[in-house]
Amino acid sequence: MVDSEMSVFIKGESINLLPFNLDNIKLYIKWENNPKVRKYSRNIFPITAAEKKRILESESKKRIIFEIWYKNEKKPIGFAELNDINWNNRRAEIGLLIGEPEYWNRNLGTEAGKLLIDYGFKELNFYKIFTAIFSPNVGSWRCAEKIGMTREATLKNHAYIDGEYVDDYRYCIFKEEWLKKTK
Repeated sequence: MVDSEMSVFIKGESINLLPFNLDNIKLYIKWENNPKVRKYSRNIFPITAAEKKRILESESKKRIIFEIWYKNEKKPIGFAELNDINWNNRRAEIGLLIGEPEYWNRNLGTEAGKLLIDYGFKELNFYKIFTAIFSPNVGSWRCAEKIGMTREATLKNHAYIDGEYVDDYRYCIFKEEWLKKTK
């Protein structure tokens, strides 16, 4: 574990975002392989620490990943990332995962999302930040809406989850909208 106070990259009220630390890779694997956590995360195959490390290293120019640390307990509870970064078109996909279920429904994902979007627009100068969320994942699409994202598309019957086809919602927010909301 790292000293969470020394490594803070973005400070929040209840959480901090720290640079991803490979020392914590086993924690990420635990979260990504947990059926309750991964249900809607598009991760349907088991993953090992070595495989995750290889993926992260191969995508290092298209992904910025942070650990979400809960301040009160000084421990990582999830991760937040900007991935599928397209530097030419100034856009990225946001991904959030609270890996410890006891921290769900506390608005910590919303806080992490706001911090990450602010960073994406104000420091990285992105024009658009987007995400994709399966329709049964109510917590995630509510989080996207609380952050200020707008549903721009619905891909009908796009994914197969728990024996049925579900829609895939596409959300986005543009820099101009974000700057108006956060004045």
